[in-house]
Amino acid sequence: MRRIEQEVRLRKSLLVSAVLLAACLGLHSTARSASLECTLIVDFASGDVLRRDGDCDRRVTPMSTFKVPLAFMGFDAGILTGPHDPVWQYRPEFDAPKRARKAVDPTIWETESILWYSQELTRKMGREAFARYVAAFGYGNGDISGHPGGDGLTHSWLASSLVVSADEQADFIRRALLGTLPVREDARRKALAVVPVFEAGGWTVHGKTGSGRMRRKNGRLDRSRPVGWFVGWAEREGRMLVFARMKVGNEPVDGPLGLRLRDEFLADFPALAGRP
Repeated sequence: MRRIEQEVRLRKSLLVSAVLLAACLGLHSTARSASLECTLIVDFASGDVLRRDGDCDRRVTPMSTFKVPLAFMGFDAGILTGPHDPVWQYRPEFDAPKRARKAVDPTIWETESILWYSQELTRKMGREAFARYVAAFGYGNGDISGHPGGDGLTHSWLASSLVVSADEQADFIRRALLGTLPVREDARRKALAVVPVFEAGGWTVHGKTGSGRMRRKNGRLDRSRPVGWFVGWAEREGRMLVFARMKVGNEPVDGPLGLRLRDEFLADFPALAGRP
């Protein structure tokens, strides 16, 4: 009888230990990942860093901010020719959101962030030219391989192989403004002209948002890891500043995170920039 009681107590003890272990493992597996954030402001003329808060050297997917380098590629390659040329018609196989099912030109493309226009541009450019531009621009890690299966020509910048840091985003914008990118001068001016424009406390702000989600190890998009960007430059009274704001959250958000970051940054910018 005593042996049986001992075995019962041992089994209960083992069961409690197993339950506690499972609970600990469960807590570990559902623990939130740390968020990433950066606010970076650089003086255009001198290149001096005026503000650099957070994870500015961490590379993440650029999402729609990649439309800025794509504009330089498209105008330099002669595929894009002006702010309203070419106009490309929507086709059902693009399978775009309802708001994007319309005719689109370069200005609408950048202002309304139309993905299918980007993908038509890279298809017309071709893989070889696309790879050559990304490498020549020194953009991020330069990896346009895409997901397994080889969709890099149309998806590498969308939570895929191509990643970039806020430091690198700001450096690209500054080189674009300086005219040191390997593109024709008329292409440079046209590309800069289609970047969306905003106002912030007397500053004229040119910037592009980007929004998306990080991927899990299994390749699926993770709703709890939203990505947001706002990248560009600002001008006032002869002064010019280059900026990048980035965030990777650790919980779901309503709506595109990039739009939220843009609005917050525009509200913060006069104070961040300081006096001229």
